[in-house]
Amino acid sequence: MRCIVTYLKCNPQFLKNSSPRNIIFDLGGVIIDLDVERTMKAFSALSGKTVPEIRQLLESDPIFVNYEKGLASDQKFRDSLRNLLNIKESDEVIDKAWNAMLGAIPKTRIDLLEKLGKKHKLYLLSNTNNIHLCRFNEIVHSVSGSSSLNRYFDRAYYSHIVKMRKPDQEIFAHVLRENGLLPEETLFLDDNAANLEGASRIGIQTFHVTHPDMIFSLFS
Repeated sequence: MRCIVTYLKCNPQFLKNSSPRNIIFDLGGVIIDLDVERTMKAFSALSGKTVPEIRQLLESDPIFVNYEKGLASDQKFRDSLRNLLNIKESDEVIDKAWNAMLGAIPKTRIDLLEKLGKKHKLYLLSNTNNIHLCRFNEIVHSVSGSSSLNRYFDRAYYSHIVKMRKPDQEIFAHVLRENGLLPEETLFLDDNAANLEGASRIGIQTFHVTHPDMIFSLFS
């Protein structure tokens, strides 16, 4: 299935020929601009540690995976960050630094979702957490007036709510099974190659989004 990832990336015309019935969107780096380095720098400023030190600490601690799987509360996550980074900042300051990676959702992407929703079944599948989800919804409301992204999809799946996480195959199987979707009729867009591999293993078509605006040329 690796060839599918490469083929779709190089040949968006394939979509016009195959006309997938169902499209599953990732959120960060596909619909919303994402820059993880901004959060690294924000935590560096709070702790006095270097960005490489921050990255190593964050990548080595299980709290992040647990938080994305809904196995840790917001407060547990914040307290873990305080201990990990040796800081005593308020919840608000920590949330602001954690959300620093989240950028804009241009109205044109919202418009594209509305257009695609007239011809396809649309689904959202995101590895995320409650603090980020609250911020996503604020951004969506400021752009479109909608209270959340959910209204633009037939179903939205957030890892911390379903207690499953990409790239594990179980979360892709869950989305297919719950909605009666056939994998060969389903296209999954993500900016993370490991997540694409997880989807392709159960037969889902995949497309690697290396910049959010690629979705415009893909569906032109």
